[in-house]
Amino acid sequence: MSKWLAVMLLIVISGCSASNSATNPDLTRSNERVFAVGYASISEQNGRTQEEKSLRAMRASKLDAYRELSEQIYGLRISATTSLSNQQLGPENTDGAVDGIIRGAKVIRSYPVGDSYVTEMELNLGLMERMKQHGEVFHVPNNQQIMF
Repeated sequence: MSKWLAVMLLIVISGCSASNSATNPDLTRSNERVFAVGYASISEQNGRTQEEKSLRAMRASKLDAYRELSEQIYGLRISATTSLSNQQLGPENTDGAVDGIIRGAKVIRSYPVGDSYVTEMELNLGLMERMKQHGEVFHVPNNQQIMF
């Protein structure tokens, strides 16, 4: 009887290992990919020549794609205010913000479409998780001059 009890106990214990992807979140994210597309208007960019405007739009569309990746991964923070004066609805303000660190994203394609520049990006979440272990993240002050 004790042999059967020992065998049953081994079966139960081996069934509790965390080797499958349902119980180990690192395995489920190892090959999970997130895609994002960023856009920027070429004619709205500052620049003396069309080439300079195109280059700035290319960079702006890449940043927009990074913002989209960050929004998908970390979510979007919404702040809203509404005022009421003399039982009348006053001004309403809604702001959205996203904040996060994206590591390991790669540009799949970057190309002009009409007056816009489009950048398609891909992020492997498993790679991003592994890269988090290779360095600290420091806050970037808001009062920095934007270079583009």
